[in-house]
Amino acid sequence: MAIVGLDHVQLAMPPGEEERARAFYVGVLEMAEIPKPPHLAVSGGCWFEQAGLHIHLGIEQDFRAAKKAHPALLVDDLPAFAEAVRAGGVDFTPGKPLEGYVRGDIVDPFGNRIEVMQKL
Repeated sequence: MAIVGLDHVQLAMPPGEEERARAFYVGVLEMAEIPKPPHLAVSGGCWFEQAGLHIHLGIEQDFRAAKKAHPALLVDDLPAFAEAVRAGGVDFTPGKPLEGYVRGDIVDPFGNRIEVMQKL
């Protein structure tokens, strides 16, 4: 038995906020929206993809943002990424040192933490 990869990360979002999700994940992060299968689309939410990374946003009725648990996105140029998201109206907070990386945090429109990392 061997784990061979990570298929997707799921984050929660409040009901009826798909347009805000698209504005952030497509408009700011430049991910592509991928269609949910019809039998799953009825429950709402959105799926996004870029470079083989899949982020699924699912509806949670009693939504609470993930402040500690988070995905960590790997980027090739953290300063350029930070500049681009700031230009899109998203705050970027530099992270604490971690050997081999520079990193920081952003939050999606719903308050979910997303770590962003660049290998040195």
